[in-house]
Amino acid sequence: MSAVTSTSTPRLPRVRASELVGRGWLNTGGKDVTLADLRGKVVVLDFWTFCCINCLHVLDELREIEARHRDVLVIIGVHSPKFVHEADPVALAAAVERYEVHHPVLDDPELVTWQAFTARAWPTLVVIDPEGYVVAQMAGEGHAHAVESLVGELVAEHEAKGTLHRGDGPYVAPQPQPTTLRFPADALELPGGTFLVADAGHHALTEVAADGETLVRRIGSGDRGLVDGGPGDARLSEPNGLCLVPDELRETLGYDVLVADTVNHALRGVRLADGHVTTVAGTGEQYMVGAVDNVVGGATETGVGDRWDARQVKLSSPWDVAWSPELAAFVVAMAGHHTLWAFDAVQGTITHLAGTMNEGLVDGAPADAWFAQPSRLSRAADGRLWLADAETSALRWFDPADGGTRTAVGTGLFDFGHRDGPAGQALFQHPLGVAALPDGSVLVADTYNGALRRWVPGEDGGAVSTLATDLAEPSALVLPAGDPDHVVVVESAAHRLTRVPLPAGAGSQVDGGAHRTQRPVTELGTDVALEVVFHPAAGQKLDDRWGPSTSLQVAATPPGLLLDGTGGDVALTRTLRLDPAVGEGVLHVTARAASCDADPAIEHPACHLAAQDWGVPVRVVDGAAAALVLPLHG
Repeated sequence: MSAVTSTSTPRLPRVRASELVGRGWLNTGGKDVTLADLRGKVVVLDFWTFCCINCLHVLDELREIEARHRDVLVIIGVHSPKFVHEADPVALAAAVERYEVHHPVLDDPELVTWQAFTARAWPTLVVIDPEGYVVAQMAGEGHAHAVESLVGELVAEHEAKGTLHRGDGPYVAPQPQPTTLRFPADALELPGGTFLVADAGHHALTEVAADGETLVRRIGSGDRGLVDGGPGDARLSEPNGLCLVPDELRETLGYDVLVADTVNHALRGVRLADGHVTTVAGTGEQYMVGAVDNVVGGATETGVGDRWDARQVKLSSPWDVAWSPELAAFVVAMAGHHTLWAFDAVQGTITHLAGTMNEGLVDGAPADAWFAQPSRLSRAADGRLWLADAETSALRWFDPADGGTRTAVGTGLFDFGHRDGPAGQALFQHPLGVAALPDGSVLVADTYNGALRRWVPGEDGGAVSTLATDLAEPSALVLPAGDPDHVVVVESAAHRLTRVPLPAGAGSQVDGGAHRTQRPVTELGTDVALEVVFHPAAGQKLDDRWGPSTSLQVAATPPGLLLDGTGGDVALTRTLRLDPAVGEGVLHVTARAASCDADPAIEHPACHLAAQDWGVPVRVVDGAAAALVLPLHG
C-alpha cells in the first residue's frame, strides 16, 4: 500500500447523528442528555464495555484530550455490554467510578445506540461536529492523534462559522464515599500476617492488618502517575497484580514485592522496610502491536523467545505476576496484548514467553497459542501456571516444561454462563482470579458471576462446582498460611477482603444457563469482499520505513466457516469465501496500520499505530451482501 499524505483529517459524508437512546445516564446529575443539548460542541461518542482492555486503553488515550478541550469538547461514553453482568446498572456505575470516567455515560444495554451508529467492535469512536453531523468513525485503539487533529480542525472551522459554543458541558462529578480500600484488585499475605493490597482505586498499595480491615499504611501518594520514590512520593496507576520475591533474591534485587502496575504499563519493585518503589520493567508507554518502536533504540517487532532489556521494552497492561522456579523468572500476564512474558529480575531482561498477540482461545506451542486478556496467575505444586483467561471465560494453564498452553474449562470469546458439572460443559463469566490448591484442584474467582468456583481434576477433563455466591466482583484469591480451611477473597466492587470457608467435599451444582454475546448478526453471501478502511490523520502518512505499514489477519469460528481467505497478509483488503453448509459463526479480523509525520523536515517524526480486533457474527444467506467494510479510521 503506497504512502498517503493529507492536509486535513479524512471525514465521512455529512450525515445527521442519531439520537442517543438508552436506559439512563451516569455522570449527569440525573439528567438525560440529547443531541440538541450538545449543539455547538464537538462530540466524541466512545462505544465501550468495561470488560474490554482495549476500551480501557482508549479511556486513558482520551483523558488528556478531554482535559485540554473541555470547554469545546464533550465525550459521551456509550456503554454497550458484552457480558450479562455488564448490563447490571449497579455494576456499570461501579465501573464508571473505578476507571475514573469523567464524562457522561449512556447506559445502552439493548445496544440501541450501538446499532444506530453501526458500531461493530469495542471500542469504536464516532465524532460529531457542532452542527450535529457525523464526520468520522474509528474502531480500535491508537487514535488519540487523529482525534486531537480532528477536534482542532472542527473547533477552528465552527468558531469561524459562529457555530461553536464554549463553556461547560453536561458532566456532573459524582460524590465518592471514602473507604479504606477502593476497588482492590489483588492481595498477598506478608510474613507477619498482614495483607498487602493492590488498591487500584487509590492508585496505591495498602497494607491492612490480619483482620483485612484495619489500615496499617499506604505506599504511594494516591495520585495517578509513574514516579519512583518513598511511600509518600511514589505514584502508581491502577496497580493490579502482586507477587512476593523469593527470599533468596530479595537482597540481590533490593525489593520484596513485584507489582503489575497496569495502566503505567510497567513492573514496579517495592521494598517493604521503607516502602520505596522502583520501576524495574517497562518504559511507561504502551506496546502497540505492529508498531516499530516497541523496543527503545530498535526498529523491530518482538517475537516469542526474544529477550530484551526490561527497561527498554514497552509493556501493555500487565495484569499479574507470578514466580516460576522452573523458569527462574516472574511470569507476567500481559492482558493488553494477550500474551505471557517472563521477567528475569536478576539479569534485568524480559522475554516474550507465549501468545501470538491475537485475541482468542487457541491451545498449543508458545508461538501458536492465543489468549484473551490473561489476568490472574497461580503456580501449582507441579509447576504449572494456572491462569484466568478473562475474555474467553476460561480456566487455562501454561506448562513451563514444554511451553504449551492448554484449556481446562472454556470454549471461546462469546460463550459464557454459570454452569457446573463436567469441565466440557461448565461455564464461567469473565473470571479474573485463580488459586491452585495443594490437592490439585483450582479455585476460580468467577468475577462476573459473583461466585467462588472450583475445578477438580478427573476423568474427561474433571468437573466444576460452586463454593460461594453473592460476592461483589471477586477479582483475586489468597490462601492464608496456616488456615487451609479458608480462602481470602478480594471483593473488588465491595472494597473489601472477605474470608470464605472452603468445604471439605464437593460444592453445590448450579445451572444458571449458558449465554452468548448478543450482537446484531451480519448477513453475507458466500463470496465477500472484505475491506478495512484506514486513512492517516492530518499531516501523517503510512509508515513503511521498516517494512509494510499495514497488516490484516482473518480467521473464523468455527474454522470451517471460511473456505478461503484465512491467514495474514499486508493488504487491508481480502476476498473471503464462506461455506453455506456451515451457515453461521464469527469472523475474527485483526487489522493494524502505522502512520508517521509526513513532513520530511521533522527530524524525529511522531508515529502512531491504529489497531483493532473485530469479532463479527455472520450468517451466510443466498443473495446477501457481498462486501464487509470495517472502519479502522475514516
